[in-house]
Amino acid sequence: MGRPLLSSVLVMLALWCACPGHATVVQDFNHVERCKDALYMGTPPRGYFTSSLKKICQRYEDKPRYVTLYDPRKHIPVYSAYTFKKSDGEKQVDFPWMYEPQLASEKAGSNMEPFPQSHMHMNFEDTQAVLEDYSDVVQYERGHLNPDEHQADPLDKAATYTLTNVVPQIRAFNTGPWSDHEDEVRKTLNNFCRGTAYVVTGTTTSGNTIRRENMDRVAIPEYMWTAYCCTDFDHNAPYTVRYKFPVFGAYALNDHVNNHVVEVPIKNLEKFLKGRMDVDRNFQIFYNDCVPDS
Repeated sequence: MGRPLLSSVLVMLALWCACPGHATVVQDFNHVERCKDALYMGTPPRGYFTSSLKKICQRYEDKPRYVTLYDPRKHIPVYSAYTFKKSDGEKQVDFPWMYEPQLASEKAGSNMEPFPQSHMHMNFEDTQAVLEDYSDVVQYERGHLNPDEHQADPLDKAATYTLTNVVPQIRAFNTGPWSDHEDEVRKTLNNFCRGTAYVVTGTTTSGNTIRRENMDRVAIPEYMWTAYCCTDFDHNAPYTVRYKFPVFGAYALNDHVNNHVVEVPIKNLEKFLKGRMDVDRNFQIFYNDCVPDS
């Protein structure tokens, strides 16, 4: 009697995972409703060992906004991938912080939701970071992977304020070198990208964590990294900018010192990351390294 019941459960689970209507924690991104449009050529970074990682289609107000590969054990995103929207760079910090219900329950709705005023069920704390994890940490801030200043629409901005899209960043790093680089990328893409710009921003970790109640709660990134891909760009741009198209990357140490941002070609970034992440030798951030098919 046990096997037929188990088979039925597995079939139901497979159907749920494949259903576009419940496409927040998904098996793949290759559908519009599963955030395919947030990825260059509809293809996520490859080479990750993803058995324990969760693919999140970040939905807000019933619309797919961007994608996140999330580590429910470390309680941080591995990366977020999104399309850049031309923006004035303003931050909208009056949005409520949100969480991802489906990381904890398959029966939950498909949208991210604001944290409740009352205490959350333990299931949620088991699968993701919660506000209390960041409440008593003085030297760290919630640093966005998909920053709101890279979005223009207020709802797209609001969708970046989920704890599944942030990591603990040293305050001086978050408000200094990393913030400066995000703004530099914004200006570069605003002025010289003519088509759609795709961005992937991620983390590496070394084992350090934020602890709460004597438990390891949130992994602290050792390095932050980011890369953009824009194949339709201004070929008359100054050389100081033009050589950074169609694709370029950067990384920086998440620390008080030696935290300057190092800008590098995409192959150099991938080589740097292969030695610091759980990926195979085929690790690739953008499909075909952002070289358009001829």
